[in-house]
Formats: sequence, C-alpha cells, structure tokens
Amino acid sequence: KAKRRIPETFFYSYEDVYSGPYATDDTEIPTDLLTLKHSFGYDCTRPVNLMIMDRHTVGYIAGNQVVLQNLRTKYQKYVRSSGGGGIGFITAHPNKEYFAVGEKGKKPDIVIYTYPSVRPYRILKGGTEVAYVFGDFNRTGTLLASVGSSPDYMLTIWDWKQEETLLRSKAFAQDVYKVMFSAENEKHLTSAGSGHISACKLCHNGKKLNLLNLSIFSCKCLYFATDFMLSWKEDTNVVSGTEWGNFLLWEGGLIKVELCQVGHRPCHEGPINQLVFDEGDLYSVGKDGFIRMWNFEVVDTADSVDSTGLVEMEPMNELWLGKNVSLNFMTKIRDHGQPFWYAQDTNGAIWKLDLTFSNTTHDPERVCSFHSGGIEAVSVSPLTCLMATTALDRSVRIYDFGSNSQLGVIKFKQGGTALTWAPAVVNPEGGQIAVGFEDGVVRIIEVYDPKLLPRHEEEEANEIVEINLKQVFKPHGAAVTALAYEPKGDVFATGSKDKTVFFFAIEDEYRPIGFICVPGPVQALHWSPPSHDKSTLLILCENGFAVQVPAPLPEEHDTATTYHIKNLPTQYFHFYSIKSKIKVKILLWQNFFFFIVPEEEIARREKEKQKKEKARLEWIKQQKEMGLEVEETEEEEPEEEPLPDIYVPEEPSPILCGFYSAPGKFWLSLGGYDSGFLYHCEFSHDDEEDPEKRKDEPFEVIPMENTDSNPIHQISFCTSNPLMFCGMQDGSLRAYPLSAEGVSVGALKDYWYLNVHDNDNGQIRGICLSHDNGCLITYGGDGNIFTFDLLSEEELPKDVEVIIPPPRSGLESEKGTEDIRDPDAYTIEECKQKKEYERKMKEAEEKKNKKREELRALRQDFVFLLQKNQELPKHMQLHRKVHLA
Repeated sequence: KAKRRIPETFFYSYEDVYSGPYATDDTEIPTDLLTLKHSFGYDCTRPVNLMIMDRHTVGYIAGNQVVLQNLRTKYQKYVRSSGGGGIGFITAHPNKEYFAVGEKGKKPDIVIYTYPSVRPYRILKGGTEVAYVFGDFNRTGTLLASVGSSPDYMLTIWDWKQEETLLRSKAFAQDVYKVMFSAENEKHLTSAGSGHISACKLCHNGKKLNLLNLSIFSCKCLYFATDFMLSWKEDTNVVSGTEWGNFLLWEGGLIKVELCQVGHRPCHEGPINQLVFDEGDLYSVGKDGFIRMWNFEVVDTADSVDSTGLVEMEPMNELWLGKNVSLNFMTKIRDHGQPFWYAQDTNGAIWKLDLTFSNTTHDPERVCSFHSGGIEAVSVSPLTCLMATTALDRSVRIYDFGSNSQLGVIKFKQGGTALTWAPAVVNPEGGQIAVGFEDGVVRIIEVYDPKLLPRHEEEEANEIVEINLKQVFKPHGAAVTALAYEPKGDVFATGSKDKTVFFFAIEDEYRPIGFICVPGPVQALHWSPPSHDKSTLLILCENGFAVQVPAPLPEEHDTATTYHIKNLPTQYFHFYSIKSKIKVKILLWQNFFFFIVPEEEIARREKEKQKKEKARLEWIKQQKEMGLEVEETEEEEPEEEPLPDIYVPEEPSPILCGFYSAPGKFWLSLGGYDSGFLYHCEFSHDDEEDPEKRKDEPFEVIPMENTDSNPIHQISFCTSNPLMFCGMQDGSLRAYPLSAEGVSVGALKDYWYLNVHDNDNGQIRGICLSHDNGCLITYGGDGNIFTFDLLSEEELPKDVEVIIPPPRSGLESEKGTEDIRDPDAYTIEECKQKKEYERKMKEAEEKKNKKREELRALRQDFVFLLQKNQELPKHMQLHRKVHLA
C-alpha cells in the first residue's frame, strides 16, 4: 500500500507542542503566574551550543528553551521544549529555513521548526529512550541524522519531512557525542565518542536503507571532545583531533600518522575542539584561542618518513582571538555575499570572525558577552531594576533587568562565590555591593553613574555605569560561601568553607569585630527578621549542623591579641535523621496504627510473639504430663507485614537551605537520604558541650511531593503575593500558595511548577525578587539567568527607567583602593597573629637588650674594680679566688 504522505502545508500548533507550567488540581495559582522576560546567560561550556539562522540572528540552548537572539536589537524569541525534560541539541537546516530541536526526557522527540516564523513543522518520535545528544542535516537537507545517549546510543536516519525513520542502528557500546554527514559525500557518515570514531556508509538494499561500517577507530588516548572529519578522497580515511593538540590521520582503522607543526610543536596548545572542511581547506578550532587553516591535500596524503610517526607541516593562515579565549565550535554564514563565521567561546562569548585572510579582513568582533560556567550568586538593588551577578569566571556584572541590558563588568584575579547588595539602611543611594571570592577575600564595590562625577569640560563619560573598588579585606582562608547584612544595618557577617563566620561593624568602612568557629563548612547565613525581639544569626552548615548566635557588639570583645570570639552565647542543632521513622509511621498509618509510634509497635510485636511462644510451650508440657505424644513443631503464624528497619545514614545529609519560622525555630530542606520533606527544628537549651555528640530531631515535618530524588535547593518568599518559591535540583521552579499562618503542616499540598533550567546540570542556585516584587529572577548551575514578569493583582508600571546610583561624595578625589592580588595573602586573623607574634618577639628582644645592657654595665664595673684592686698594695689586694667559710 502507498504510504500516506504528510502535505508540505501541514503544521502543528505551538500551543499543543510546547511544555508550559503545571498546577495541581486544587491550587488557585493561575498558570500564567510567570512570563519569561529575558535570558541573560549562555551555557557556553556545552560542547555545541550555537546555530546561525541569518546574518543577525543566533540561536542557543538555555535550559528548557531555545533562545533566538537578534544581535543588533538584542531582542529574544523563545522556543520552549515540548516535553519539559530539557534540550539535547539544536541544528540549523542548510538553507536556514528550518531548525531541529532534539530533546531530553522519557522517549523524547525531535521537533522541526520553520524559520523565521518559528512554527512546529514536524515531530520525530521514537529515536532514543532518554536523550538526544547530537543531530546533523545532510548537505542537501533531505535527511537528518541523530544519535541518542545512554542506554541505547541509537543512531537514527530520518526522512524528516515525512516523519519517517529510514534507519536505526546502535552507534556504539560506549558514550557517543557526535554524528555528522560528510561535507562532500552524503553517503558517508561518521560518529565519535568515548575512545572511538566510527566511519559508515549509507547504502540501499532495494528500498531499504542500510548502514555499512567502513571502519572503527578505537584508541584509549582519543579525547572525547575532539572533532573529526571523513576524508572526501578515501572512504576509510579519517582526520581527528587530540587533546594534546595534534592531528591523527587514520587509515583502515589504524593510525597512519600524527601531524604536528615544524619543530615537533603541536598544531594547537591544548585540545582541538573542531575540524571544519570548507571549500577545500581544513580549519582547526583550538581551546588555545587559535583558528588555523591547513592545506587539506597535505593532511590527507601525509605519510610517515621516520620511526617517530610524526609528520611536520605549517598552517597556511591563522587567527588568534586573545589570551582569555577558549574556542569550542564555529559555524559559517554569508553576510551580503561575504562569508563570516560565528564562534562559541567557552569563556563566555560569541564571536563574529572573518576568515578570508586578506588585506580587507575584518577584526574579530565579540558580539555577545556572558558569564562562563555556573552562576554562583545574584542579588538585586533594593531601590531599582539593577542586578549584580558573579561566577567562577572572575567577573562581576551589572545588568538593568528593566531594559534587558548589561551595563558594566569588572574582573578580578579570583572567581566570585557569593554576592549580596547592601540594603538601603546601609547605603541609602543603593549602590554598594559585597562580593565574596574563592580565595576568602571580600570586596566592597560601588556602582554609580559616571556622568554625575565632577569632570573637566573636555572629559566625557563613555560608560553607563562605573564600578569602583571601595574596600577589600580577607576574613577567610577558603572560599566565601555566604554574606548577610543585619536588618538594622549595624553588622555584616561572612561565612566560609573554612568553618568560620566573621562579623564586621558597618561604619564609613567595614571594621572587624571578630569571628567564631562552627562545626562545618558554612552553607547559608540568615539574620532573624525585625519582628523577632533579639537580633540573632542562623548559620546553616553543609554537614547537618545549624548554629544560632546573637549579633556581637564591637565594644564587648577585646581584639588586642586575636579576633577569635570565644564567649559568644551559641546554640547548636545537629540534625538526626528521622526519615526512616517517618516511613514506618506512614506504613502504620496505612494499617490503621496511626496512634502508635514505630518503637512502640516494634516492642508490641516482639512482646506478642514471646507471649504466644510461652503459651505454646506450656500447652506442650501439659500434653506430655497427660501421657500424650506431641509433635514439637513450631506453629505457623500468619505473617504480619514486616516493618522496615530504622535507618540512619552514617554520613549526615547535607543542609541545602533553610529559614527562620519563629525565634529559635527554623525550617530546613536537606539533600541525600533525608530529601523529600521540610523539617521544622528548634534550638534546645541543654548544656551538651560537644556539638558532634548531639542528636537533635525535628519536631514537625511537611512531606513535599516528588522531592525524594529532586530536593529543594533554594526557597524565597514573595511579600506582595503570599507565595513560597522553591528552586529544585532538576532546574524546575515551584510556587506554593501560603495562608495567613505561613509555612505550616498541611499548607503545602498544592503547587504550581515550571521546568526552567537544564534538567541535568541546571540545579537552581538562587531565586531573587525585585524591589517591587514585579520581577522574579532565577539562576543555576547551567550558566543561565532568567527574569520573569510576576503576575500581580496590582497593575505595575512597565518599562520603568532604571535609576543609576549617584557617586559617593568625594569619590573623584580619592586614591584607588589597593587590591589583594595574592591568593595566599594573610587573612585578618593571620595578620593579627603575625603582628602579635612580632610584638611578643619585639618585647622579648627588648628584654634581651635590656639584660645585655645591664650585663655590659656590670662587666665594666667589674673591670674597674679589678683595676683598682691591682693598684692597691700587694698585701691589701683581694685574690681572684676567694674561699668562703
């Protein structure tokens, strides 16, 4: 029978395809609670995350959406994933009229969209089980090849216009990262992955398409991220890159030669991330920031001339983009008939390149700049639509999330790990930011409008925002993980992986008060809200400890010899797992024993068993006394459903986040074994000296649906709408409606959620709300920062112009602050101890000098007396040796 063909004019409805927000049945939260406003991040470390649709538009994956960005206007269009499980790859059709989105999740789809209309055109189903990792159109665009991830590693060839599978075959038994059609011969297909390259040929057997393996190149030294290409002359020749920067030419499944530069210098200093064959030339893209053009004839016909197996060659041309550039991938587009290339830089940029290598060649242009790697911290201004961000790429960036633009960036010698915007009570102009770094340093920076500085008439401010380093100090010997301002604005606290919390008095400058030691690396710091009678700091440690201390007063602590505060009243809570007990209680509840605690039920069952055994033995004894023979077999009893063992993990579960609920009480979310609940805890007043020996149990728990393997990592509250926002490990965002009682048992059953960040590596690291609660911001481990408009009953003004803080008075005449550049510089306490040591040594030296002077004077007196003794008559002189009776 003739197959029914899909007409060219058929389209799917985008509303039926995309994965939107979900709300449980009984929740009153509207599904349009959040509307994606802008994406400020870029997952630049993803192996291939760039496609070019036209000379002004680039596309890239950002969590659960594809972003199509106009490079001139910075306008963004978003394409949501269809399944909500994330996106594995994107690739553009050769004529740029379509693009394919390969997804992740259970039995994911590949969705083909038209461009520029961005309408779902075709949906390809059944190509893999868990996730697509790569896809490639052939040169004419009639076929699409895709490859899946573990466990199936399935290679599929599609007649995508008819949504038809032409061929399915297991690509390899190990991880496969790439599949590509040959640029010159559409029948040739090459895949590569962990330690292997496979060269294949498509051939027809009647009407059926088959895959013929030409050769498999397997080598432990193959770098999984290096690129490859199939030689257009020889079916069995493959050129691949290596992690040490040379080419390998393969022939018949074996390495024929290794190619390097003259003098045995590598072709690149570091991995070769891509090889591109274009118009007869071979381009190599290196992590060292170089793009080199090679004569492909020389590469393809290379043959070894000595026992080293190395063949030397020189590049025809090369382009170096800079010292802090690490290129990963590039793709070509024509702009007014002239070829241009766009390149993905894993250090957080997209470049526009001219590789014509002529007298009229344009200089490389960085068209977009982002953070590189996961976002460590984000904070918003208390007064306006400004946002500050930091990451381990050593930069701090300032954004205007009202107009969706980056205003400024400042770079340091170490990566940022924590950041918070100073509240208005500390800095009324709203321009001060505290940033913590991986070497233990804290920097106070100022953001201001340079146009408001007094300047000479001929000087003009070119920047919208300037960033000034106001103060720098080093309170810790390891990465700073938390920063917190006391609500009254008097005290500033910093926490670190070095298991210390340092306090500073806030004056014109931050003045150290002292530090305390805590039982584990600091995860978070939370000051008690103003509604509490006393100002206390809740310190959450990674290893299951919670600590509470009052705000220290500067005048109460003597810092003459050390900053270590030893007399600060401290309360400890050492989390002891009760999840296993909760599971037993749930089982008993299901069996209508809900009024019995697990320990009592276990004891009851044992007592009942002993009672029955005693009665059985007594009956046997009576029968024997009566002269009756009794077979002593144990009576089979109906088995009760066994209770699970009470289990407590040896390693304590990590505390992920928490917040105060009342004075001395707090809620915790934990990872590991104890995920799945919110735990209500309270500090006790017992006098257990050693915190490690404590076993503190929560007094109340709230089960959180579907969080056993997907714990809550961040919690934030909206004050205008009674909502609790939760950032999940899988990159999704939840919103729980709150009653007047706030967070309480039975109140968190219904919720709204949306898959936002990448489901595998996009764990949400923070949630922020703007100063007016009109905008919500999420950031994650996938390098993405999303801003959302938050639905509100009150009409909020749109397109509010951002107010840049004015400069501090006298700033223009101040000398620049001297920065701490040495990562091994002394901490504040080490400086104090060094000074104290030097003081003691100086005092000791002064005492020694004083004694030496006294001895010198005595010696002179003794010499004088000896001389006088010699001058006396002999019978009157004292002998040198005197015998005392």
